[in-house]
Amino acid sequence: MNDLHSVIIIGGGPSGLSAAIYIARAGLKPLVFAGSPPGGQLMLTTEVENFPGYKEIMGPELIQTLRKQAEHFQTEIKDENITAVDFNQAPFTLKTTKQEYSSRAVIIATGAQALWLGLESEQRLRGKGVSACATCDGFFFRDKEVAVIGGGDTALEEAQTLTRFAKKVYIIHRRGEFRASKIMQDRVMNNPKIEIVFNNEIVEINGEMKVEGVILRNPHKESTELALNGVFVAIGHKPDTALFKNAIQMDEKGYVVTTSTHALNVLTGSQIDKTFDAKYQTMTSVSGVFAGGDCVDHIYRQASTAAGMGVAAALDAERWLEES
Repeated sequence: MNDLHSVIIIGGGPSGLSAAIYIARAGLKPLVFAGSPPGGQLMLTTEVENFPGYKEIMGPELIQTLRKQAEHFQTEIKDENITAVDFNQAPFTLKTTKQEYSSRAVIIATGAQALWLGLESEQRLRGKGVSACATCDGFFFRDKEVAVIGGGDTALEEAQTLTRFAKKVYIIHRRGEFRASKIMQDRVMNNPKIEIVFNNEIVEINGEMKVEGVILRNPHKESTELALNGVFVAIGHKPDTALFKNAIQMDEKGYVVTTSTHALNVLTGSQIDKTFDAKYQTMTSVSGVFAGGDCVDHIYRQASTAAGMGVAAALDAERWLEES
């Protein structure tokens, strides 16, 4: 039988590492599975200027700083992936390709990842003008011309955000109409900084060391070039939660449902479904399993909000352990 851990945290991004710092300072010696490769989306981010406490820091450096702080308080970190979980009975069982682990409580902080177009040039120019987060990177495009790819609420919200910085924002959508809500459509239609390009898809992003433009193709297979300084892909996010299918409740998009999100999205009034424990806002449908960060949050998706949710999950887990 493996040693029984008090808390195992799945995920090595800002949510998981923030949870680890709090759990470790409570003397509970957490075990973190940071993944392989570890670190989440911040490892693919260049400059970060909106994480509290840092005027400017590189994404990988921020992750390394959080790791060192967690380890300072006796957190054990393994750069491995959990491949299977059993939440049917406590203590919970978690498996890697090498070993089996058991834990009284689990915090899920596996994050999410942006969906991409699948172009080689897109991947090559990520962080060099290609982004999936206007809130994160819009500041770098002051007085530039940029494009947002997508047709849902997220894409139109990203475009609105970018108009605070860019002098011109194109919204490029492969269909002839948006899927977004009418109020968002009205806003972008009436924004003088936004130009909408329907019935076109990006087939190539031009530039070697930075984005210089895009090649568009319409349904008639006709191609046009558009000069740009930045491309923001907003075609959706996918939470990294396939591991937990049938183990805990998730919504139709695969985001983990916790007490707070269940109350927000499903219920009216103050009643809480008996599956969820109202005392612990970050608890999942399984007592003793908590979640935070982008695998739960499909609204804000910021490193700092993920960190805060990780802290909340840690505080809930610590209190639950004391009371169980």
